[in-house]
Amino acid sequence: MSGTNETMAESRSALNRRDFLTTAALVGAALPLGSMAWAATSQQAKETAMKTRKLGTLEISEIGAGAMSISANYGPPADVTQGIKTLLTAHDNGVTFFDTAEVYGPYTSEELVGEALAPIRHQVKIATKFGFAIDGTIGLNSRPEHVKQVAEASLKRLKTDRIDLFYQHRVDPNVPIEDVAGAVKDLIQEGKVLHFGLSEPSAKTIRRAHTVQAVTAVQTEYSMMERSPETNGVLAACEELGIGFVPWGPVGMGYLTGKMDGSTRLDPKTDLRTTFERFTPENLAANLPIVEFLMQYADRKGATPSQIALAWLLAQKPFIVPIPGTRNVDHLKENLGALRVDLTLADLAEITAALSNITIHGGRMNEMQMALVDAST
Repeated sequence: MSGTNETMAESRSALNRRDFLTTAALVGAALPLGSMAWAATSQQAKETAMKTRKLGTLEISEIGAGAMSISANYGPPADVTQGIKTLLTAHDNGVTFFDTAEVYGPYTSEELVGEALAPIRHQVKIATKFGFAIDGTIGLNSRPEHVKQVAEASLKRLKTDRIDLFYQHRVDPNVPIEDVAGAVKDLIQEGKVLHFGLSEPSAKTIRRAHTVQAVTAVQTEYSMMERSPETNGVLAACEELGIGFVPWGPVGMGYLTGKMDGSTRLDPKTDLRTTFERFTPENLAANLPIVEFLMQYADRKGATPSQIALAWLLAQKPFIVPIPGTRNVDHLKENLGALRVDLTLADLAEITAALSNITIHGGRMNEMQMALVDAST
C-alpha cells in the first residue's frame, strides 16, 4: 500500500502544478497514448456535446463514470496512473459525475477518485456508498453510528469536505430505513453530505426513506439484459417522487459490448463476474442472440453495441443517468459516443419488440449477492 500512496502523492504533486488542461497534457505525455490522444480527447468532447440531467435537485452530466472496475472486481486493480488518467479523460469529455464506494478495494477506489479529482473538485460531483461491514463477514452494517463513521473516513479518502451523493449500498434488514435516512439527514445538516441515495432498494423502502429525508437518487442494475426496474415498481416510484435513477451495469457488466462469447474465460481469482450465472460459459453462449441483435442494429446506426445499449437507456426516462465503468480510455470514449446516437420513437419500438423475443439466461448476480438485494413489497 505504501508504494500506491507514494504513486498517488507523486501524481497529486504533478496535478497541483498546472491547471486541468495542462495536467491532462502532462499525464498523457507520460503514458503510452501520448499527447496526440489527448488532443483527440478534446475533439471528442466537442463532438459528444455532453448535456446535463437532474437526479432530484442534483444536476450532473447525462452520463457518469463508475470507478469500481478500475480498482476492483473486474480483474486485478489497474495501475494508479492509468486510473487517474481515465478519470481525468472522462472529465475532459464532459463527465461531471463520478461513482465509487468504500467497499471497492476496499477503500482503494475512493483513494483513487479522491486523488484524481482533487484538483478539479469544484467542477465535479462525487457519489460514494456505505452499508457493508468490511470486517471479513461480507455482512451489512447501516447502524446510524456506523454510517457517520463511514462518512468521516470516506471524506478523508476522497480528499474533500463534502460527499455530493451518499448512497446506502444495500438495505440492512436489521436497521429500520427511517433510522438510516435520519443518520444521513444529520450528515446533510452538518454539511458533510449534500444528497441521500439508495442502492438496490425496493419501491416500498424508497417511499419509507423519502418521508424522513428526500431521496435524490436510486441506483440498481438496469440494462437491455436486466429490465426488472421496469416491472418491480422502482422506476415508477422514482418518477412519481422526483427521484433520479442511476443504472449500474448499463452495458450488461461488459457483455453487451460484443466482446464476449462462449469461449470467454474470466479469472476467478480477480473477477467477481465468474460467480454470476450469466457469466458461465454456457450462458455466455446462450445469450449471444441479444449481442447479435445489438451488433446488427449498431451497424445500421453507424455505432457500436455498447453505444446503442447506452443510448437506449438514456431514451427511457429523462431522469436516468447511466454510469458505465472502465479503466480503458478507448472504451471510455466509445461509451461517451452514445451521446451521438439518435434513437427515434420508431427505433425504440423496434428495439422493444426485438428484446421481447430474446430470452436472457442466468440470474444477474450470485445467490449470496441477490440475498442482499431489498425485495420487500
